[in-house]
Amino acid sequence: MASVKDLRIRIKSVGSIKQITRAMEMVATTKLRRFQDRAVASRPYAEEIAGLVQHLAGVLGEDALDQPLFQPGTGKKTAVLFVSSDRGLCGAYNSTLFSMLEGWLPGHCAEKEIEETDVDFFVYGRKANQYLGKRGLTIAQYITEPALESIDFAAAARVARILSEAFLSGEYAEIKILYTAFESMVRYKPGFIDFLPVAAPAAEDGETGGDMILEPDAGTIFEHLVPRYLETRIFNALLESLTSEYASRRFSMKNATDAATDMQKDLQGQYNRLRQELITKELLDIVGGAEAVK
Repeated sequence: MASVKDLRIRIKSVGSIKQITRAMEMVATTKLRRFQDRAVASRPYAEEIAGLVQHLAGVLGEDALDQPLFQPGTGKKTAVLFVSSDRGLCGAYNSTLFSMLEGWLPGHCAEKEIEETDVDFFVYGRKANQYLGKRGLTIAQYITEPALESIDFAAAARVARILSEAFLSGEYAEIKILYTAFESMVRYKPGFIDFLPVAAPAAEDGETGGDMILEPDAGTIFEHLVPRYLETRIFNALLESLTSEYASRRFSMKNATDAATDMQKDLQGQYNRLRQELITKELLDIVGGAEAVK
């Protein structure tokens, strides 16, 4: 059984941990609000530019679909942009991504008739880099600058160019993104999305786009718009992953703080009972000594 001194030390230790987790929860909450605002603000632009690309592709027809970024790559390998966190203490955020990858990889390799070594990873996040290294999977490039927390549109554009150049090199048949989509403060869903080749527009009856006046011509606009579209998709995926990370960290630190509070109450109760027992024992010893003197 623990002594009064041991319980006092444990209560103090739990209290110190509680202060740390509470501070981390407050920091995560502050950053979550900031990144959430950015992620939510980027969605309307991402949706509009996606709709515009689809519409222009419909206007151009076969001329658009003949472009290299709309055609499957000439290689047989698959590339994946894997977005994880740089730091831990964010609950099941990273482990859920790893589980998603482990569930997807065997089926994808069987479907495409390739080996796991034919899947290359472009990595954003130290945790994914460590996991893939231990797993023995191929890391084509580990992107460290800028840090995910400092991501901006210019950095996302560089990532999009890296992936586009890799696709056009003829080494890969397709490129996917594994990230965590932010849905709400308590819901964030990991998953894969297709990045390249760009999906062909769905045919819609009666829509030709002939009533639009485009300046310059649709082909020129389309050539400049597709890179912006890819950059926007990368930027939105990185922002949503970062927002999901801080949502998971906030929730994890809140749970840790609540657990520390409960543990502190239990230890305080044990301390009070043990201290009362010692006081009672000392009183009984005193009373017994007094009776003996009489």
